[in-house]
Amino acid sequence: MLVAEGAVIELLTWGEVGAPGLLLLHGNGAHAEWWSPLAPAFADRFRVAAISWSGMGRSDWRGAYTMELFVAELMTGAEAAGLFAGAHKPVIVGHSFGGFPTLAAAARHGQRFSAAITVDSPIFPPGSEDEGPPTRSGPNRVYPTFEAALARFRLAPPQPCANAYYVDHIARASLKPVEGGFTWRFDPALWSRFEPGDGRALPGAARCPLGAIWGADSVLCRPEVVDYMRTLYPDDAPFVAIAQAQHHVLLDQPTAFVAALDGMISDLMQR
Repeated sequence: MLVAEGAVIELLTWGEVGAPGLLLLHGNGAHAEWWSPLAPAFADRFRVAAISWSGMGRSDWRGAYTMELFVAELMTGAEAAGLFAGAHKPVIVGHSFGGFPTLAAAARHGQRFSAAITVDSPIFPPGSEDEGPPTRSGPNRVYPTFEAALARFRLAPPQPCANAYYVDHIARASLKPVEGGFTWRFDPALWSRFEPGDGRALPGAARCPLGAIWGADSVLCRPEVVDYMRTLYPDDAPFVAIAQAQHHVLLDQPTAFVAALDGMISDLMQR
């Protein structure tokens, strides 16, 4: 755990300090444990870290959330994990919502990174914006038993996933005990206390190389969305679709995703 801008932030690490750094950032309502099945695939060559954003996972909740705070959490996590200790600048990878603080960090602190990669993080063309996560004000539901809560876990946006072991792993780490039973770890009021802003300017402001990975069957990164994103990212930015993957790419095709990410990191770190 670490403290960033007054909030305790969950931090997971793998690999040796001094190896090239790799920071893995999860999506909305998720947590750092989404990356723990995949991080060991990189830990023999990288110092790997994952944080849980404030309002998610085992991190503190805030009274208000801003992109500046999420970028501060990202940077503090990278420092605390020793990702800047090696001879090579680290790489940031963000899935879904996590891709937007990734791009913001690339714009504001890109000189400190070798590359920034987004994973199914859609930037919608003008006039076709997605509604985004629903805003809520009420508390998360409390279930009488862990098993009852676990049975209610769903991916968002909704999709099936053949890798039940992976879904079970993240579902178990999504719950916490409270008075009366178990409930979800994420702050239900986050999206009523956060204005994400317009992400369209972020890729063009990046101060390090960018790349994008998405699920070929994603309901968010549809072909027209990816085509638009190509106009925002640098001309030489690699774009890789993962076949037979939906929005939750790392759950759907973990082996193919690791291979694609590994290759893209190697490419971008040599630029």
